[in-house]
Amino acid sequence: MTRRTLPAGLFGALMAFTGLTHQPFGGLPVMVEKAKADDSSKVGRAPSMPMARDPAVAVAEEYEAARRKGTREALELFIARHGDDPLAEQARAELKRLSR
Repeated sequence: MTRRTLPAGLFGALMAFTGLTHQPFGGLPVMVEKAKADDSSKVGRAPSMPMARDPAVAVAEEYEAARRKGTREALELFIARHGDDPLAEQARAELKRLSR
């Protein structure tokens, strides 16, 4: 075997193992190209993204969690995070009840 045929043979073996028939030079694997072709009917559709949560609901859930925990630290943390929220007044009242 000559020195020139050895690299060509190794290159050929490498291409056979990597599946040259499934991935053209500079292209994507066949399965990816097929998937993109299947998605062509969905052109113009925005990617799905979960809806944003209502902040008032999130604050109410956090208040309920602090109230259920029933500790001074939990209520103080809620007040520190949401001092302007109307539920902060309820948390302050709950905190006063715990002090007694």
